Amino acid sequence: MRPSWDEYFMEIVAVVARRSTCLRRQIGAVLVKEKRILATGYNGAPSGLPHCVDTGCAREHVPSGERQELCRALHSEQNALVQAARYGTPVLGATLYVTTAPCHVCAKLLVNAGIVRVVYGAAYPDHLAGAVLRDSGVESIRFP
Repeated sequence: MRPSWDEYFMEIVAVVARRSTCLRRQIGAVLVKEKRILATGYNGAPSGLPHCVDTGCAREHVPSGERQELCRALHSEQNALVQAARYGTPVLGATLYVTTAPCHVCAKLLVNAGIVRVVYGAAYPDHLAGAVLRDSGVESIRFP
């Protein structure tokens, strides 16, 4: 059966997530506009730096969703936005597909980048993120 557009891009984002070098969660993101992929991202260390799979996790004993500043990695949403910016790809009006709902820091970045819709798979333990998206008018949909 032919997948819907949301199914199609959620399947792609699952493949992107497999590139992640995080020891805790493998998360992928795809920015899409007019049914075209603009940029992709996965969670991992900045370019040229050692990855967590090589150095270990600095947040090993920190609960999920807390003390994100201790992490050496960028989130998948951040990497997708940075890739779009690096190559001059406008994302205003785009949809973000992501395997796990954004944190509040990523939600704020998405709002300011002009993302209008977020489609995510798994929930994330950060209630502020949902409020940021909702209060900004960004449509947020949990994909079955």
